[in-house]
Amino acid sequence: MLEFNFTPFPVIETERLLLRRITNDDVNEVFELRSNPETMKYIPRPLVKNNEDALEHIAMIEQKIVANEGINWGITLKGDSKLLGIIGYYRMQPQNFRAEIGYILLPEFHGRGIIPEAVNRLITYGFKDLKLHSIEAVIDPENYASEKVLQKCGFVKEAHIKESEFYEGRFLDNVIYSLLESK
Repeated sequence: MLEFNFTPFPVIETERLLLRRITNDDVNEVFELRSNPETMKYIPRPLVKNNEDALEHIAMIEQKIVANEGINWGITLKGDSKLLGIIGYYRMQPQNFRAEIGYILLPEFHGRGIIPEAVNRLITYGFKDLKLHSIEAVIDPENYASEKVLQKCGFVKEAHIKESEFYEGRFLDNVIYSLLESK
Protein backbone atom coordinates (compact mmCIF):
# COMPACT_ATOMS: atom_id res chain seq x y z
CA MET A 1 0.00 0.00 0.00
CA LEU A 2 1.19 3.50 -0.80
CA GLU A 3 1.94 6.06 1.89
CA PHE A 4 1.58 9.72 0.97
CA ASN A 5 3.61 12.48 2.59
CA PHE A 6 2.98 16.08 1.55
CA THR A 7 5.55 17.57 3.95
CA PRO A 8 7.35 19.60 2.80
CA PHE A 9 4.60 20.86 0.50
CA PRO A 10 5.59 20.20 -3.13
CA VAL A 11 5.59 23.46 -5.09
CA ILE A 12 5.34 22.53 -8.78
CA GLU A 13 6.29 24.56 -11.85
CA THR A 14 5.37 24.26 -15.50
CA GLU A 15 6.39 26.46 -18.40
CA ARG A 16 3.87 29.18 -17.46
CA LEU A 17 2.45 28.13 -14.11
CA LEU A 18 3.37 27.90 -10.46
CA LEU A 19 1.28 25.43 -8.47
CA ARG A 20 1.59 26.45 -4.83
CA ARG A 21 0.04 25.98 -1.42
CA ILE A 22 -3.28 27.73 -0.87
CA THR A 23 -3.30 30.06 2.15
CA ASN A 24 -5.77 32.30 3.93
CA ASP A 25 -4.36 35.16 1.81
CA ASP A 26 -6.20 33.53 -1.12
CA VAL A 27 -9.60 33.93 0.56
CA ASN A 28 -10.94 36.43 -2.01
CA GLU A 29 -10.02 34.23 -4.98
CA VAL A 30 -11.32 31.06 -3.30
CA PHE A 31 -14.55 32.94 -2.60
CA GLU A 32 -14.68 34.08 -6.24
CA LEU A 33 -14.17 30.50 -7.50
CA ARG A 34 -16.47 28.68 -5.11
CA SER A 35 -19.32 31.27 -5.06
CA ASN A 36 -19.59 31.60 -8.85
CA PRO A 37 -22.50 29.55 -10.27
CA GLU A 38 -20.62 29.33 -13.58
CA THR A 39 -17.44 27.78 -12.13
CA MET A 40 -19.47 25.53 -9.82
CA LYS A 41 -22.00 24.51 -12.49
CA TYR A 42 -20.66 20.94 -12.75
CA ILE A 43 -19.45 20.56 -9.17
CA PRO A 44 -22.26 19.28 -6.93
CA ARG A 45 -21.23 21.18 -3.82
CA PRO A 46 -22.85 24.18 -2.11
CA LEU A 47 -21.73 27.64 -3.20
CA VAL A 48 -19.71 29.50 -0.59
CA LYS A 49 -21.70 32.48 0.64
CA ASN A 50 -19.03 34.63 2.26
CA ASN A 51 -15.34 34.85 3.15
CA GLU A 52 -15.94 32.75 6.27
CA ASP A 53 -17.12 29.87 4.06
CA ALA A 54 -14.09 30.37 1.81
CA LEU A 55 -11.77 30.25 4.85
CA GLU A 56 -13.47 27.01 5.95
CA HIS A 57 -12.80 25.57 2.49
CA ILE A 58 -9.12 26.59 2.72
CA ALA A 59 -8.93 25.02 6.20
CA MET A 60 -10.43 21.77 4.84
CA ILE A 61 -7.82 21.72 2.04
CA GLU A 62 -5.05 22.32 4.58
CA GLN A 63 -6.36 19.61 6.93
CA LYS A 64 -6.25 17.01 4.13
CA ILE A 65 -2.67 18.01 3.24
CA VAL A 66 -1.51 17.77 6.87
CA ALA A 67 -3.24 14.38 7.23
CA ASN A 68 -1.74 13.20 3.89
CA GLU A 69 -5.26 12.36 2.67
CA GLY A 70 -5.37 14.69 -0.33
CA ILE A 71 -3.56 17.64 -1.84
CA ASN A 72 -4.63 20.79 -3.65
CA TRP A 73 -2.53 23.45 -5.28
CA GLY A 74 -3.39 27.01 -6.11
CA ILE A 75 -2.87 27.66 -9.81
CA THR A 76 -1.00 30.90 -10.50
CA LEU A 77 0.87 32.35 -13.44
CA LYS A 78 4.60 32.62 -12.81
CA GLY A 79 5.43 36.08 -11.52
CA ASP A 80 1.86 36.74 -10.32
CA SER A 81 0.66 35.37 -6.98
CA LYS A 82 -3.07 35.80 -7.81
CA LEU A 83 -4.90 32.48 -7.55
CA LEU A 84 -6.57 31.60 -10.87
CA GLY A 85 -7.81 28.18 -9.92
CA ILE A 86 -7.34 25.07 -7.82
CA ILE A 87 -6.15 21.63 -8.88
CA GLY A 88 -5.52 18.58 -6.81
CA TYR A 89 -5.84 14.94 -5.92
CA TYR A 90 -9.01 13.90 -4.09
CA ARG A 91 -10.39 10.57 -2.93
CA MET A 92 -6.94 9.10 -2.71
CA GLN A 93 -6.91 5.31 -2.55
CA PRO A 94 -3.43 4.28 -1.39
CA GLN A 95 -4.50 0.63 -1.18
CA ASN A 96 -5.36 0.75 -4.92
CA PHE A 97 -2.50 3.03 -6.03
CA ARG A 98 -5.21 5.34 -7.38
CA ALA A 99 -6.35 8.93 -6.92
CA GLU A 100 -8.94 11.25 -8.42
CA ILE A 101 -7.81 14.50 -10.03
CA GLY A 102 -10.03 17.58 -10.06
CA TYR A 103 -9.72 21.23 -10.99
CA ILE A 104 -11.54 24.55 -11.15
CA LEU A 105 -10.54 27.75 -12.96
CA LEU A 106 -11.87 31.30 -13.04
CA PRO A 107 -13.94 31.75 -16.24
CA GLU A 108 -11.82 34.61 -17.58
CA PHE A 109 -8.88 32.18 -17.86
CA HIS A 110 -10.77 29.44 -19.73
CA GLY A 111 -9.49 28.52 -23.18
CA ARG A 112 -5.86 29.45 -22.51
CA GLY A 113 -4.52 25.93 -22.02
CA ILE A 114 -3.92 26.49 -18.31
CA ILE A 115 -5.78 23.40 -17.07
CA PRO A 116 -4.25 20.96 -19.59
CA GLU A 117 -0.78 22.32 -18.69
CA ALA A 118 -1.47 21.82 -14.97
CA VAL A 119 -3.11 18.39 -15.46
CA ASN A 120 -0.21 17.10 -17.56
CA ARG A 121 2.28 18.19 -14.91
CA LEU A 122 0.23 16.58 -12.13
CA ILE A 123 0.00 13.35 -14.14
CA THR A 124 3.81 13.22 -14.05
CA TYR A 125 3.80 14.07 -10.33
CA GLY A 126 1.15 11.41 -9.65
CA PHE A 127 2.97 8.60 -11.40
CA LYS A 128 6.58 9.55 -10.68
CA ASP A 129 6.41 11.06 -7.18
CA LEU A 130 3.26 9.58 -5.64
CA LYS A 131 3.81 6.20 -7.36
CA LEU A 132 0.18 5.98 -8.48
CA HIS A 133 -0.83 3.28 -10.93
CA SER A 134 -3.99 5.04 -12.12
CA ILE A 135 -5.56 8.48 -12.03
CA GLU A 136 -9.27 9.04 -12.45
CA ALA A 137 -11.47 12.03 -13.08
CA VAL A 138 -15.19 12.03 -12.33
CA ILE A 139 -17.12 14.60 -14.32
CA ASP A 140 -20.65 15.66 -15.17
CA PRO A 141 -21.53 14.21 -18.60
CA GLU A 142 -22.47 17.72 -19.80
CA ASN A 143 -19.07 19.20 -18.86
CA TYR A 144 -17.72 19.04 -22.41
CA ALA A 145 -14.82 21.42 -21.71
CA SER A 146 -13.50 19.15 -18.96
CA GLU A 147 -14.04 16.12 -21.17
CA LYS A 148 -11.89 17.75 -23.88
CA VAL A 149 -9.15 18.52 -21.34
CA LEU A 150 -9.08 14.92 -20.14
CA GLN A 151 -9.02 13.48 -23.65
CA LYS A 152 -6.24 15.92 -24.62
CA CYS A 153 -4.25 14.69 -21.61
CA GLY A 154 -4.65 11.02 -22.58
CA PHE A 155 -7.51 9.97 -20.30
CA VAL A 156 -9.94 7.32 -21.55
CA LYS A 157 -13.66 7.20 -20.80
CA GLU A 158 -14.31 4.15 -18.66
CA ALA A 159 -17.90 4.51 -17.51
CA HIS A 160 -21.08 6.54 -17.57
CA ILE A 161 -22.87 5.83 -14.32
CA LYS A 162 -26.54 6.78 -14.37
CA GLU A 163 -28.05 8.68 -11.44
CA SER A 164 -25.20 7.72 -9.10
CA GLU A 165 -25.25 10.84 -6.94
CA PHE A 166 -28.15 12.58 -5.21
CA TYR A 167 -27.73 16.34 -4.89
CA GLU A 168 -30.24 19.13 -4.27
CA GLY A 169 -33.27 16.94 -4.80
CA ARG A 170 -32.20 15.20 -8.00
CA PHE A 171 -30.08 12.29 -9.19
CA LEU A 172 -26.95 13.13 -11.19
CA ASP A 173 -25.00 11.04 -13.69
CA ASN A 174 -21.21 10.73 -13.47
CA VAL A 175 -18.72 9.95 -16.20
CA ILE A 176 -15.41 8.40 -15.16
CA TYR A 177 -12.24 8.99 -17.12
CA SER A 178 -9.06 7.17 -16.24
CA LEU A 179 -5.39 7.13 -17.10
CA LEU A 180 -3.10 4.19 -16.38
CA GLU A 181 0.59 4.56 -15.77
CA SER A 182 2.47 3.66 -18.94
CA LYS A 183 5.64 1.82 -18.10
